[in-house]
Amino acid sequence: MTEVIEVREDERFDETRLAEWLAVNVETELPVTVHQFGGGRANLTYQLTFDNGEQLVLRRPPLGPVAPGSHDMVREYSVLSRLWEGFPLAPRALALCEDEEVIGAPFFLMERRHGVVVREEVPDVFGGGDNVDINRRLSEVVVDTLATFHTVDPDHVGLGSLGHPQGFVRRQVEGWIGRREGAMDETDLLADEIERWLLDRIPDETPPTLIHNDWRLDNMAVSPDDPSTAVAVYDWDMCTRGDPRCDLGTLLASWHDRDEIDDRTTSLMPVGVPGWAQRHEAIERYVNRSGVAGDGIGWFVVFGTWKMGVILQQIFIRWQRGQTEDERFTGYGDAAHRLWELAADRRRQG
Repeated sequence: MTEVIEVREDERFDETRLAEWLAVNVETELPVTVHQFGGGRANLTYQLTFDNGEQLVLRRPPLGPVAPGSHDMVREYSVLSRLWEGFPLAPRALALCEDEEVIGAPFFLMERRHGVVVREEVPDVFGGGDNVDINRRLSEVVVDTLATFHTVDPDHVGLGSLGHPQGFVRRQVEGWIGRREGAMDETDLLADEIERWLLDRIPDETPPTLIHNDWRLDNMAVSPDDPSTAVAVYDWDMCTRGDPRCDLGTLLASWHDRDEIDDRTTSLMPVGVPGWAQRHEAIERYVNRSGVAGDGIGWFVVFGTWKMGVILQQIFIRWQRGQTEDERFTGYGDAAHRLWELAADRRRQG
């Protein structure tokens, strides 16, 4: 039930070259029809439908230059070729292509999962935001699924050597500072100030777990018959081992309490609907279900909010430099600054 669209003009690729590669590397029935998943804002994701009705998903990096270590298709393929064995909500990766001459970038194929992706608004299939019970369950499933993921044993799924967890949090802060600097078209003193605040207060790290690094409700799909049941989790290109509170901070960055919602808090989740859990309830639920200590989570909320602003700024600068023509990104520069304002307000929680 995830929406697909015709491939955007500037995000097309040579489908004939792709079909030639598929004929050699994938056991399926050509011809293939290509559509695009329209909801993503970074990596590009396409639906491949084959002559026998089988469907697969193709993922590739966004257009234009990307930051080192991000949008790594080889890494995502490596993770998804293993993680499904211990975390069945991760779609299984099936084939990898590192030859950029095929479609213009590395890509991989994974199994297609069908479910409902909930974004800024509750869809009609779940009551359109009027069903208090369903709204509550949607706010809980994203927390519960994260807590379950953080209990996966990396060694059990062959990912025990993934990443470098020691010093992970400091490297994250310093790395995202570098990314922001590379994406700025003008000085932003508030963002500079928040960076100094974050560096001065880096918390002691908890025992590492596997982390997703971009945990959000719209990176999940839930069953159309039961919003309490997740059927898939997507976007694993930044998966590593590190402090699990980084994932929680990313999620809570767009988890606005009702008294905090204003014109700068456009959320990736329908946080304003009746019944949606408050942020402190989400934290308590996560801590109880994951066993992860709740110390210092306020700092991670600030970090996640500031980081989300950096991500929007990265997308905006690609649009400003003509590296993508997607008009959705025209206001992302202003949106990034509004998120930095929100991060500044949330520092009292750190």
